[in-house]
Amino acid sequence: MPRPMPPRRSNAPVSIDASDRRPPPPLSRNTPRPTRPVSDAPRLQLVLARAGIASRREAETIIVDGRVSVDGVIVRELGTRVDPSRHQIAVDGRPIARATVTRYIMLNKPRGYVTTADDPDGRPTVMELVPPVPGLFPVGRLDVASEGLIFFTTDGTWAQRASHPRYGCLKEYVVDVTGYASPEAVATMRGPMTLGSGDRTTGASVEVVQSTRHRARLRIVLHEGRNRQVRRMCEAVGLLVVELVRDRIAGIGLGKLAPGEWRDLTPNEVAT
Repeated sequence: MPRPMPPRRSNAPVSIDASDRRPPPPLSRNTPRPTRPVSDAPRLQLVLARAGIASRREAETIIVDGRVSVDGVIVRELGTRVDPSRHQIAVDGRPIARATVTRYIMLNKPRGYVTTADDPDGRPTVMELVPPVPGLFPVGRLDVASEGLIFFTTDGTWAQRASHPRYGCLKEYVVDVTGYASPEAVATMRGPMTLGSGDRTTGASVEVVQSTRHRARLRIVLHEGRNRQVRRMCEAVGLLVVELVRDRIAGIGLGKLAPGEWRDLTPNEVAT
């Protein structure tokens, strides 16, 4: 499937008639606080833009003016991230339209793209490589220098099952490193490792695919999702990662999907 072009953005906001504005419900001790947002979810202003409320820049003004609430609580912080499938978002007291289509997409992420819905530094994001589906967000992360499989969905519950370590969703990586992948180093990576203060892995499957005294190719399978875990595991035993590709999640592989290409998951893959 050819790489889609990023959607054209319109600078003309969808106006909201001041006479039709409804004030947000009053706050009280019993007012529920917003559900804690998913860290990979889009920023609030981007959600408003995708819902057709306004351009992203105009949406920022709407937020700062106190016209937007999340789960009944006024939100003024532009960095707020929300999951449209989990959070009730309203402008002037009127709920915005939620995603009407449930979508599940896989992408072969190339290097140089950040795995986020909106990057404040202006770097290219993975959202530029997939269709502009309302409410779509990436599931999990791959750092900017890494490549490979990443999922997108509008289904917050499914995203949780596909990313949270407690569900044991296996992720497989092909990793090229410099340095000697000695039997001792590989044994260390297979067992629990301390990667930092209070950050300890529970072990991983590590297979040496090719190896010389100076380079190696490893296949690493994780059942947890710690930040930059593969790179940090390799660094801990003196190996430097030069290329990292995630080629499989929960038994779903990249197949012939080229870098930058995407496709919809099949119903069987969604169930898997």
